[in-house]
Amino acid sequence: MQQKESPSYFDLFRVFFWMGLTAFGGPAMMAHIRKHIVDKKKWLDANTFDSGLALCQIIPGAIVMQLVAYVGLKIKGIPGAIVCFVAFGFPAFLIIFILSILYKHSKNISGVERVLSGLRVVIVAIVANAAYTFGKKNFHNWNDWVIAAIAAGLFLTKLHPALVLVAAALLGIIFTKEDSHQFQKLESVKTFRFFLWALASVAAGAIILFFVDKDYFTLATLMLRIDLFSFGGGLASMPIMYHELVDLFGWFNEKIFMDGVILGQVTPGSIIISATFFGYMHFGILGSLLATMAVFTPSFLVLMGIIPFFDKLSSYPQFNRVINGILCSFVGLLTIVTYRFAIGVNWSIFPIILTITAFVLLLRKVDVIWIILGGVLVSLIM
Repeated sequence: MQQKESPSYFDLFRVFFWMGLTAFGGPAMMAHIRKHIVDKKKWLDANTFDSGLALCQIIPGAIVMQLVAYVGLKIKGIPGAIVCFVAFGFPAFLIIFILSILYKHSKNISGVERVLSGLRVVIVAIVANAAYTFGKKNFHNWNDWVIAAIAAGLFLTKLHPALVLVAAALLGIIFTKEDSHQFQKLESVKTFRFFLWALASVAAGAIILFFVDKDYFTLATLMLRIDLFSFGGGLASMPIMYHELVDLFGWFNEKIFMDGVILGQVTPGSIIISATFFGYMHFGILGSLLATMAVFTPSFLVLMGIIPFFDKLSSYPQFNRVINGILCSFVGLLTIVTYRFAIGVNWSIFPIILTITAFVLLLRKVDVIWIILGGVLVSLIM
């Protein structure tokens, strides 16, 4: 496939802003981006795009955000990565920011509560489906199920997720029998100097926040941790976010947390944009801005830092085994979150039918946005 002439930064912003505005459907977002960039615009060849997708799937953070940064990096270098990253995420931020304001001022209205009550049931089906499909896609033998079961037990004890990930990595080294993650080599990109500069800037910003406002410092470092340990994409960040916001700090109860996840799910882009909602609900406008920037920063930095070393790392079997163990642990993680969300629902015939219907539709590859909208409609009718 012959590539077209390199686009301008304005063209990049315009195209990625539109894609960010229409990026619904979880994994379907990857195909959405590929269709525009590889097939339609021909700004990138298929092999380069697929190599970037493989890389983004094994590093922590929001996969779709890392992918658009990778595409921008390959097209226009570091400035292109920044333009694409910001343009793609900006529509999601605007939408959920508006929804957060509406929610904060209307959550006690009975009609809104009825809608959210129905959507809480749908979210149970969405998380359960994620656990099922993730395991089906990534598990290769019974050892993978063993790792997932052990991780689920550890998560159930409310052990800190970072410690569970370390345990899963060790289990991956011990139990993984074959190197199940093989990736096409990437062209070397000189980004490490930029990575060090950006990392130093983030550290300086955190130090300033520590002395200026301890609450904002806590919020920022919390969101940085959430994204940094989110192996498996944005949905995998939800259990970690739940642990931090509900169990550890107690800023929200389970109901408000689930509502934030729902709003993140109905917003285009990565579900990790729910951080904007939580930042606004607890800290106001500045909190929403800070939470948004902090929760996406590791996704960008990790990508920039690891690209120069990816070829070397992927050649080591131990590295692939560690990644396999961590990926397996998230099936256990999502299973426990499904259980926690489920016990927060007042179950009756209607919620059971709605959950089963949503789960079956997800298995049949129905776009999640239609399931969400269907949940809203059914909730209003009922």
